Amino acid sequence: MSILTDIGARSKQAQKILAKAGSAAINAALNAVADALEKEADFIIAENQKDITAGEANGLSKALIDRLSLNEARIGGMAQGLRQVAASESPVGKVLWGEVRPNGLKIEKVAVPIGVIAVIFEARPNVTADAAAICLKAGNSVILKGGKEAINSNKAIADVMRKAVASAGLPEDCIILVENISREAATELMKLNGYVDLLIPRGGAGLIRSVVENATVPVIETGVGNCHVYVDSDADIDMAAEIVANAKASRVSVCNACESLLVHADIAEVALLSIGEKLKECGVEIRGDEAVCEILPYAIPATDDDWAKEYLDYKISVKIVSSIDEAIEHISRFGTGHSEAIVTNNYLMAEKFKNEVDAAAVYVNASTRFTDGGEFGFGAEIGISTQKLHARGPLGVAHMVSEKYVISGTGQIR
Repeated sequence: MSILTDIGARSKQAQKILAKAGSAAINAALNAVADALEKEADFIIAENQKDITAGEANGLSKALIDRLSLNEARIGGMAQGLRQVAASESPVGKVLWGEVRPNGLKIEKVAVPIGVIAVIFEARPNVTADAAAICLKAGNSVILKGGKEAINSNKAIADVMRKAVASAGLPEDCIILVENISREAATELMKLNGYVDLLIPRGGAGLIRSVVENATVPVIETGVGNCHVYVDSDADIDMAAEIVANAKASRVSVCNACESLLVHADIAEVALLSIGEKLKECGVEIRGDEAVCEILPYAIPATDDDWAKEYLDYKISVKIVSSIDEAIEHISRFGTGHSEAIVTNNYLMAEKFKNEVDAAAVYVNASTRFTDGGEFGFGAEIGISTQKLHARGPLGVAHMVSEKYVISGTGQIR
């Protein structure tokens, strides 16, 4: 038996116990984990610093270092997310639909745990806690496979969580971290049929593509975020400047950050001068089309590759469009189905954008940075699903269940 097969078997056995534990026991375990993370914050930060030091030595970008970094506030945020998940309603056992048939059969569709959920992620150690909390709340055990950049952080967090779960009376194998950081281990996890019921990748385009191409277990594809903000001809320019600056620069390393800006030609000169100054103050490099570069002399000419780029950096592509239809067509061609926004005071244009843009989240007069489980009221999240089957958008507890039909009769035969 390989190490991964052993992990799968342990996780499956733990899930059977977890599924019978009940909400009160699971909530107690989640709160115990939250308390333990805060209590062990110094230990986790010290281990995280090892990863940061190694990352800087290996030339990781500032954006990736930001994703990797933990501090007391971020650990506090992880703990708060766990408490929010614990306080939320459990979806397990909820009757989703019911009907009594003419023959007297009572048919109900009931939410049930998925089983064993595996999560493969990159340099985001907070995912270790978020994913575990969401999976456990819905009665699922979780197998975590983080990237090499965060191995010390992930091991520290997983160790703290496993001990806390065990102290609350649940099997520590409800949470298992795969400590082998090789690609071979990741590939084996993708093919762990019979043990893994669902695999969720959370990371960049390369990771997601690898999972989609190689996995033989069911997958929810989470999002590369080439997110756009379209500034319409009827936009409030001051509002647009604030929204774009926030969407791009409040945290560049996340998938809900704006990577592309589209501006209507009728207000391009005035709007771009205002928005450009805001972005410049934030240290954002503008890569624009020819018309943009004429208005903003500090802009860099964009290449064809820029329109589809998820920079995860202080860079943004900017294009002037002649109409909302051209903006929607551009988004349709280059967007990734994550989050798209329009800034406008025109009700009809807002409705057109909402109805015609195909994405997990569509915004009117708000930053794309709100596409987040916490901001949507879900507590923590595992990722943002950009596919259309099973779940779309932020993946919270409510999405980590399957369903089964329960039929009650009084002796009916067919």
